[in-house]
Amino acid sequence: MATEFKLPEVGENIEKATVIRVLVNEGDTVKKEQTLVEIETDKATIEVPSTVTGKVGKIKVKEGESVPVGATLMTIAEEGEAGESRPARAEKAPKEEPPVSRKQEARRAEEQRETAAAEEAPEPEEDSRERKAAPRREARVEQLTPAARKAPPAPGQTVPASPSVRRLAREIGVDISEVEGTGPGGRISEDDVKAHARRQAGGAPRPARAAARPAVSVSADLPDFSRWGEIEAEPLNNIRRVISERLSLSWQTIPHVHHHDKADITELEELRRRRNAAIDDPARKLTVTAVLLKVLGKLLRRHPKFNASLDAANNQLILKHYCHIGVAADTERGLLVPVVRDVDRKSISELVADLHALAGRAREGKLSPEEMSGGTFTVSNLGGIGGVGFTPIINLPEVAILGVSRAAYEQVFDREGNGRVRLLLPVCLGYDHRVIDGAEAARFVREMCELLTSPFDMLFEI
Repeated sequence: MATEFKLPEVGENIEKATVIRVLVNEGDTVKKEQTLVEIETDKATIEVPSTVTGKVGKIKVKEGESVPVGATLMTIAEEGEAGESRPARAEKAPKEEPPVSRKQEARRAEEQRETAAAEEAPEPEEDSRERKAAPRREARVEQLTPAARKAPPAPGQTVPASPSVRRLAREIGVDISEVEGTGPGGRISEDDVKAHARRQAGGAPRPARAAARPAVSVSADLPDFSRWGEIEAEPLNNIRRVISERLSLSWQTIPHVHHHDKADITELEELRRRRNAAIDDPARKLTVTAVLLKVLGKLLRRHPKFNASLDAANNQLILKHYCHIGVAADTERGLLVPVVRDVDRKSISELVADLHALAGRAREGKLSPEEMSGGTFTVSNLGGIGGVGFTPIINLPEVAILGVSRAAYEQVFDREGNGRVRLLLPVCLGYDHRVIDGAEAARFVREMCELLTSPFDMLFEI
């Protein structure tokens, strides 16, 4: 029989992917675990291997095509078999699926309960009436008052929203029961959640459903640029699209404040160069980013607000007792933020190894969605490229981010007027002013700078 090779589940909350490359042709013989296609999700590029050994039959997708999870990519006739197609064996063999943690199992169970509740809930009365009396829809919408369009759900009533939409609402601190649904029967979409978050942050009144608009990517009409010369339209890839949406939402909902300072890293840089001179393996060389992670692990424990998330819907601050720091990485496909786990519990050597491994997978496009989720704080270090400073945008649902620029030698004067040339590192802390006060941010940055200035004292402090 021919096996239907389907797009497997590649990560939590990922429902579709774009086919980047098809690496086989019809009639090719393939082996089990051989990569057949490369796909791109909202977060990463992933190689999808074959689950069987056999000959490729019909290829049903093209490069650049967007396909949902579970769609058939191609058929494969297993060795010594022929006939009708059957589902891929991988779907019936749970042992071939990647191991699932208890936390992931709990999340999936929650999603299944929410989905089942949504499917069992009675069809919204408004939706059934609209299908029966479609010609009168416009008149009916005009007669409804804002209160009638979105009444609060009755006790026990299920809010019409998918598990992925509910998760987005939780991440950005939105009460899903208060969101205005613009879909059929009041169903809530991701755009509805984002629009509600913008109104919640700005204190704007809730608009009528008929006037609802997308929360992100609202832009002015562009002129016809071809009037002045030759142009080329380049579609945004999935990663760039998600970056655009998430950063727009962050900038529109979070009252950003940026605190600038400079750290004297003269002694630290001398220590780093001496250490690296005796090491041949690039994976073990000490970097400024690794030192920053070690320092931040200590400071985030000391200042838990900077390691938190704001739950605005329930008027509470979620304080996290773990420290996972995302490190922005520049790649050919766009900005990726792999997450280093348990920074506060690891040695400087372990942090160096983790950073090197994650950076390599980011450049190769092999980061998994799990490796880019769960961050509590973010570091963006542009020192290797240049610049004297920049103001980073906070990565929702975090409340702070550290931007680092290139260190430069400057003359520094003491109180007696004596000048010395020192190596100064420009840093900028971006923070959510709803959660963090200016004085708290200044103390956080100053403590960080003092630790970086005295590497010998830092060893005992950390």
